[in-house]
Amino acid sequence: MPIPSGLKAIDLMMNIPDGDPSAWYEFMKPLLLDEESRKVFKMPAQYMFKDIPEIETQQDYVQYALDEMDKWDVERAMLGISGPNSTNLEACRRHPDRFFPSYGANPNNGMEEVRAIRRMHKDHGLKAVTGFPSGLCPQVALNDKKYYPIYATCIDLGIPICLTVGVPGPRIPMEPQKVEHIDEVCWFFPELKLVMRHGGEPWVDLAVKLMLKYPNLYYSTSAFAPKHYPKAIIDYANTRGADKVMYAGYFPMGLSLERIFTEMQNVPFKDHVWPKFLRENAIRVFQLEG
Repeated sequence: MPIPSGLKAIDLMMNIPDGDPSAWYEFMKPLLLDEESRKVFKMPAQYMFKDIPEIETQQDYVQYALDEMDKWDVERAMLGISGPNSTNLEACRRHPDRFFPSYGANPNNGMEEVRAIRRMHKDHGLKAVTGFPSGLCPQVALNDKKYYPIYATCIDLGIPICLTVGVPGPRIPMEPQKVEHIDEVCWFFPELKLVMRHGGEPWVDLAVKLMLKYPNLYYSTSAFAPKHYPKAIIDYANTRGADKVMYAGYFPMGLSLERIFTEMQNVPFKDHVWPKFLRENAIRVFQLEG
């Protein structure tokens, strides 16, 4: 069924385009060994994204993002405030009713990262911590002991952690993001709210099985054009998983909001799933009310 009229979305993965998207990927460059990734691609997974948005120079990139959101009925969006894109932090400060912050943690930094998370939470009202296990340098697996202080900190602060799982798009090793690693994490930290990012492929069936097993494990659709949403996820959302699957985009890194919401009209979610998928699950898991 198509998206119900008037239903506004909450986007759990967005960036404010600030005119220099290459800066978003500097952290990953030491891991990229093939010439095409290092010298040709504008973004490390460009071979997967044929129509990366081209953003013209803007006087006010925050207002540009808001205009795009209004055009496509996106009410709020989560922005990462840890990287070089200070425009994300500016957006959260200027429009706290439209943007809310997350922090991309690096477990290689030990207790300094725990302190940084607590400081960010106090100063900016963090709604989540995020992580890219395969993109870290050195890489850190989902179930590595280095991540455990960060998991414990998220529990203490009452915020979820959003982790990239499955084969990474960039040409870097996949081992740290195997979905099977989640089993140990959810077993040892039953209070941790863990949101899977970036698809979990090719282990989507396992991701569904683990969501059935663990009440605090969730799935977001980040970095996937809706026509490529895994069938197992759509089937799960339409049956036992309506409260577990959440919308996340990938604007402007790889997808436009126009493409996302045009294609989304053809996603065969049942009527009762759409409000949960587009906003209600995010409001509950990320505590966005009030």
